Amino acid sequence: MFRSRRTALRGLLRAAEVDALMVTDLINIRYLTGFTGSNAALLVHADGDTSTRFCTDGRYRTQAAEQVPDLQTVIERGSALALACSARSWGVRRLGFESDAVTVDAHAAMAEAADGVVLHRAPGLVQQLRVVKDDVEIAAVRAACAAADAALADLLAAGGLRPGRTEREVALDLENRMRRHGAAGPSFETIVAAGAHSAVPHHSPTEAELRAGDLVKMDFGALVDGYHSDMTRTVVLGPAAAWQRELHALVAAAQAAGRAALAPGAEVSEVDGAARRVVDAAGRGPDFMHGLGHGVGLQIHEAPALSKTGTGVLAAGMVLTVEPGVYLEGRGGVRIEDTLVVRDGAPDLLTCTSKELVEV
Repeated sequence: MFRSRRTALRGLLRAAEVDALMVTDLINIRYLTGFTGSNAALLVHADGDTSTRFCTDGRYRTQAAEQVPDLQTVIERGSALALACSARSWGVRRLGFESDAVTVDAHAAMAEAADGVVLHRAPGLVQQLRVVKDDVEIAAVRAACAAADAALADLLAAGGLRPGRTEREVALDLENRMRRHGAAGPSFETIVAAGAHSAVPHHSPTEAELRAGDLVKMDFGALVDGYHSDMTRTVVLGPAAAWQRELHALVAAAQAAGRAALAPGAEVSEVDGAARRVVDAAGRGPDFMHGLGHGVGLQIHEAPALSKTGTGVLAAGMVLTVEPGVYLEGRGGVRIEDTLVVRDGAPDLLTCTSKELVEV
């Protein structure tokens, strides 16, 4: 699997007219090798794996042997500099580097170490491959979504959403339940926002107590095998007021329109537009103030971005969120979010929790 990913990258190296790429972004290194340590560099040579080198420090000697058994490994603390020093001897004359991840100081040090080798900006090459997920990646995201689904079901069944509990208590409860269902941890800081706080798109949980009649917005995800999930559900504590039902129904309709627009070849801005037009028609356009969604994978936010200003088209195998929200300042807000896979037919829904309005 990792060898095939490196092979695919080599086609991009040739197009970028570089002899090799110095990969220093640890997420990209994990994608290309499976290595999960905190210090590494990878020199992917256009000639093949026999000329490719992986480097980490002595702390990870055993781990590297287990996780990266198919590449020659160099053990040095300054991984990128060590590989840059030897690049010329490996036939590299033009070395690409991840200019979107390398600091100015790191670039200067690398240029000095790579004496006689021309450094060339080559941002986003690995990310171009990561945007479309393979079956192994989709299986990991599916497992992460299942852990989140199960955690929320447990929370509701156990009466975990009730007046008197704080937002922080509910957030911690959700995170612990995701771990019990196989997650290594949460994908990001869990959002639990009650009452007027639910009108803040990215509210951080506080000691505020949940109260009867509150909208409670929960945005959370699980981390499994390095892959993330992302889901938002909004419920009401007790019987819903008419305005809460109307708001939830509006967001549900927008979310359904966004999901229906997911298809290979669709412009990302048009997918956003499909959901946004539903909100605009209800006169709530200014209250939907963020993009419709984003890619999900080894990072919680990846390309592509579903937004009014987004560019590019969808392809089968992309994993995306669809998450419209409408927020009424001082009253409350609703967001409904799923993680889905773009398919040649209907999209594959990975988050399976019901989107019906739940009155707890």
